[in-house]
Amino acid sequence: MFSVSVKEINELNTTNTGYFQQTPFWCEFKQRHGWDYKKFELSYSNQEHNLQKTEQVSVLVRTFAKKMFSLAYVPLFPSLPFKGITPKDQNIEFCALVNEIGLALKPYLPKNTICVRFDPAVAFDTPESRDEFVYGTHLISFADRLKLKKSKVDIQPPDSTQINLEPSEEEILNNMKTKWRYNINLSARKGVEIIKVTGDDEDLDSKLDIFYDLYKITAERDGIGIHPKSYYKDLLVSSAEQIKNKKDVPQVTMYIAKHQEDYLGSIITLFSKDESIYLYGCSSNVKRNLMPNFLLQWNAMKDAKAYGSPYYDMYGMPPTDDENHPMHGLYLFKTGFGGKNIHRIGSYDVQLKFVYKVYIKLENFRAFWHKKVLKKIRGR
Repeated sequence: MFSVSVKEINELNTTNTGYFQQTPFWCEFKQRHGWDYKKFELSYSNQEHNLQKTEQVSVLVRTFAKKMFSLAYVPLFPSLPFKGITPKDQNIEFCALVNEIGLALKPYLPKNTICVRFDPAVAFDTPESRDEFVYGTHLISFADRLKLKKSKVDIQPPDSTQINLEPSEEEILNNMKTKWRYNINLSARKGVEIIKVTGDDEDLDSKLDIFYDLYKITAERDGIGIHPKSYYKDLLVSSAEQIKNKKDVPQVTMYIAKHQEDYLGSIITLFSKDESIYLYGCSSNVKRNLMPNFLLQWNAMKDAKAYGSPYYDMYGMPPTDDENHPMHGLYLFKTGFGGKNIHRIGSYDVQLKFVYKVYIKLENFRAFWHKKVLKKIRGR
């Protein structure tokens, strides 16, 4: 159905445009933290639809178990192959394309690579239309005996909400829920101060300590995992250093909310000309009545707008307004800022080795243990 060809690109320092997970800046950052990084020129064609397309794609590779096996990961790629055709009417072609790309990449990956995991750039306006498309991919993959499988573990958060930054600040505020505007004003009125930190800050280490202490509180409270402190420092410093050297890379910023002598919350954001992302966030257990998280997000949105980003992505939330969902509060908080909800299809694997089936069982068990068992234990 598709003819796919791959050519490895040795010059990695190409432009930092598009989704941040595909940029050299982000991939080189991940390379310093356990991943290998390759970049390819990928061409694919379909005679029936007169399609001929060439794109550059970044592929991250992670090796596990003392180099016994590797997993290749392709973030936010590919998109649906055809324009002007509804997603459900190109479901078959989409499955074939992802399957063929995965198999075409195989010769360029380590021999012990068990699968290529994709996070396709395919999003829907409702979770129902997304789920219908995902179900279709399951049927097609089974019927056509493809190597393509839907992963139960998603790398990128499939559900999010994006605030349009093109209107004026007043219009952005008016699109929020009334209570959200009130909370932003309340926080400012009560004297909450927002400290803005970049990687070239002279006092970066002490401010990063504040962020990390808050993150440990949040991790304990919500049962989430966090990276070592050096991970966040590297992200901030590498952005600041490259910007100082006139390189066109995303701007990474840390914001800290302070009231008197108490540090109440902190977030880390990434801005580019294509998008702005709320990457990481944490909060303390004190003075929550001062609504510091609302003011933190509003300050970041204003800065992202001034930077020139078209939208601010809240980057991860439950798919629906389900009161029984354990993260329902997160859904309410993020959607209250007046954004447009998006629902991506999540991660898909193209199997390359038989041992993949064993790995998936272990991965699913690990996800169950962390999301269900450990969270339940911590909640007691």
